[in-house]
Amino acid sequence: MITYDHIMIRFGELSTKGKNKKQFIHLLYNNIRHALKEFDGLVLEERYDHIYIKLNGQDYEPVIERLQDISGIQAMSLVYKCESDIEEIKKSSLELIKQEEGKTFKVTCKRSNKKFPLVSDEIIRKVAPVILRNTDLKVDVHNPDILLSIEVREEGTYIFVRTYPGIGGYPLGIAGKSMHMLSGGIDSPVAAYLMMKRGVTIECIHFASPPYTQEAVIYKLEDILGKLNRYQQKIRLNIVPFTKIQEAIYDNVPESYCITLMRRMMFRLASMLSLRRNCPVISSGESVGQVASQTLQSIHVINEVTNVPVIRPCATMDKLEIIALSKKIDTYEISIRPYEDCCTIFTPKAPKTAPHLEEVKAFEEKFEWKSLLEEAIKNVEVKYIGDE
Repeated sequence: MITYDHIMIRFGELSTKGKNKKQFIHLLYNNIRHALKEFDGLVLEERYDHIYIKLNGQDYEPVIERLQDISGIQAMSLVYKCESDIEEIKKSSLELIKQEEGKTFKVTCKRSNKKFPLVSDEIIRKVAPVILRNTDLKVDVHNPDILLSIEVREEGTYIFVRTYPGIGGYPLGIAGKSMHMLSGGIDSPVAAYLMMKRGVTIECIHFASPPYTQEAVIYKLEDILGKLNRYQQKIRLNIVPFTKIQEAIYDNVPESYCITLMRRMMFRLASMLSLRRNCPVISSGESVGQVASQTLQSIHVINEVTNVPVIRPCATMDKLEIIALSKKIDTYEISIRPYEDCCTIFTPKAPKTAPHLEEVKAFEEKFEWKSLLEEAIKNVEVKYIGDE
């Protein structure tokens, strides 16, 4: 019985990066090496077309499971490496396919080693008859139960039948860093995941309003970020004291406009902190039209306070799509815990869905908010979730 001895990692979108491809692959290689540090004996090899992991007897299943959380990996195959000799290829292919269940098969081949004497079609014509003579399998070139793939490379030949999906995207960190607005609801963790999938490292900002909000909200955030540590192993959480700002808004502004002004203050604070923390963008879990502060008119008025670009990965997703993704990344059950943040606790009965910018600015002139923002920034509490 043949034992699979390597995992072959495919890059997906990285193949489009041209001259930058080497930089992307090297970062992905380092991210994989860091993520797999708990596994003993693994040997990683970085090449232009693939990254290979030599298992050295390590159980492949937990390694595959961990790799499926790393952005930048399109797919991975469990492979057996043999000598680039046609008799060895035939023998190994037969042994591998015998270990699989199914009634039909197809053989594919790539020959990147042009010094190998047989071209791809010739290799297929050598291997397929051996399988037909020595098994009960039949050929099906359109929808086979088993797809046996052969890649002939300079360092050896890789044979595989099992391929697993990755999450795709880009290697974490290649696109820079975002100041991510984390509320503790369903949407913002999903948006954080989508940012990380695109290669963006996140740093989080949360607005706390004790005694109106409970300490349990912070525990909830820590648990959410603990789930997101699968995609980014250490996440900084900035907890901004928001109580005085919120009270000032409710003392000076009509109730229907309070959420609009609260969101404007939040974006101002996120902008201030993003500049201090070298985050060129802000990200959030907003979805167009989902609540009053997320209508296009509201977004326009709220966004007016900052010239830091704001990315909203969930903008065009409906709630069911967001919930499905939150369940996939295992944050849903945490997000629905009954501990509310400052936005949900202070939601007015009839929030303004089409606020007017002139009115909003007039309300802001009624109280001194700039000093409150400076005070809040000075008193930010920092927590780190996860390990390096």
